[in-house]
Amino acid sequence: MQGEPDLEILPNASFVAERAAELIAGYVRDDVARDGRATLAVSGGRTPQRMLEALAASGVPWDLLDLFQVDERVAPVGHADRNATQTAAALAGPLLRHAARFHWMPVEAADLEAAAARYGATLRAAAGSPPILDTVHLGLGADGHTASLFPGSPLLGDAASGSASSADVAVTPPQLGRARMTLTLGVLNRARRILWVVTGRDKRDALAGLMAGDPAIVGSRVRRSGALVLADPHAASSLGR
Repeated sequence: MQGEPDLEILPNASFVAERAAELIAGYVRDDVARDGRATLAVSGGRTPQRMLEALAASGVPWDLLDLFQVDERVAPVGHADRNATQTAAALAGPLLRHAARFHWMPVEAADLEAAAARYGATLRAAAGSPPILDTVHLGLGADGHTASLFPGSPLLGDAASGSASSADVAVTPPQLGRARMTLTLGVLNRARRILWVVTGRDKRDALAGLMAGDPAIVGSRVRRSGALVLADPHAASSLGR
């Protein structure tokens, strides 16, 4: 995890969303040209919703793209807390035409551990064993968390030994009021590309820690070399750039 992520600071959150959509569309087209298919995992959030709305209009080959979730809150179908709710709304057109290519985390299941294992199998079917996703889009919480990997999570393992969860998909204890399902560090770190989208003044300290490799920032546990961070000036205000 040596090196520092590349960084682009855009004028505002809307520019960040548009740039992220532009990059992801290019990545998908490149992957389809190379392999005949592509895989993408996306996170939730306000700026990512705008990103996905722009991506929906970008003309990517949705019939050749398998879209996964990075994480999801345990809540009923259609609930406002669900990342899937906003993702489905933003990508309504492609979803209507290519519903089978959208792989939603099955957090309504009675047995969440078994559901996580099934989602892991779906990942392997689309991205190999172990799964190597083409592109993973990540956000960064004000506390430094990413995906649903929070400070102190047992999924992070022993910081001293570097061990972490060996599963690709796991269920977390309640965080901020809800249990969650999440991709784990192993599958995040195997991705061919990692694209961070970080906006808002409340992320300024976390972003500074991410760029510096601060071990207190969970996002710093994600592979740093070859990653790209898109940020607005508010989030980047502690970086002195």
